[in-house]
Amino acid sequence: MKKGFSLIELLIVIMIIGVVYTLAITKLKRVGKEKVEPSLANLKEYLHSVDKDAERIQFLCLDDCSECSVYADGNKLQSMESFFDSSIETYSYNFFQGAQQVKNTPFFTKDENEKNVCFSLSVTKDGISDQYFVVYKKKVYDYTSAFEGTKVYNFLEEAVEQQEKIRQEVMQ
Repeated sequence: MKKGFSLIELLIVIMIIGVVYTLAITKLKRVGKEKVEPSLANLKEYLHSVDKDAERIQFLCLDDCSECSVYADGNKLQSMESFFDSSIETYSYNFFQGAQQVKNTPFFTKDENEKNVCFSLSVTKDGISDQYFVVYKKKVYDYTSAFEGTKVYNFLEEAVEQQEKIRQEVMQ
């Protein structure tokens, strides 16, 4: 009976391990490079992943919302075609007044031209976004949670009721 491996058997095992390792690492690199397409359902998470070192990332759509830009600490990183139109509505939530429609403030370009803001959402370095409900095509996207992903509701009233539940839990 023979004990141990021969040199050839050992080389074959090392080659098999090398091939498996190479295939696994290549697959992991591809997974990490997959491009995430932003949507209203993942916009907060998308912005947070754009530049983890920036203090503030902003998604800004001007005029008719046909084109949007991503800014990191005020510097434009990229432009993209919008995935929504100007029928989008933004609401803030206040415990005392409920949902109030947000009127966006104008945006001034570097050459001081005033542009109308159709939609804007900012995310800080620690993942906290503007506290909004966004209504678009019969769906409500809830960006009010600082520690959870975006929740999607069918009606604005559902989102407001959820905020009321949270308020009551905090008050107890």
